[in-house]
Amino acid sequence: MELLSVIVALEALKAEGCDVTIYSDSKYVVEAVEKGWLQEWIRKNFKKKKNVDLWLRFLDIYKKHRVRFVWVKGHANNAENNICDKLAVEASSMPDLLVDEAYEEMKDDTDLF
Repeated sequence: MELLSVIVALEALKAEGCDVTIYSDSKYVVEAVEKGWLQEWIRKNFKKKKNVDLWLRFLDIYKKHRVRFVWVKGHANNAENNICDKLAVEASSMPDLLVDEAYEEMKDDTDLF
């Protein structure tokens, strides 16, 4: 969910070439980009990686901007993070959520999980 949130936020930008700072409590997302893991996954063609469809979608929009990530500790009484958590919980309980088709197709592939 965290990666998709980043993607949707970047896709919402009207102009290309923006300087963007994304604050996230997801070490997975932040470190994948900031520590260069994503570049290694690309080099290995995402072999045995989850969420390849999302990472490819992320890369498509990421390259259009100058993005930097800042990790914030979750559940540490950070006002903005608390709001995001509340919104995520509310959204997850809404009826008629979209189905992640790529995930559904891949979840039977035991090599990935």
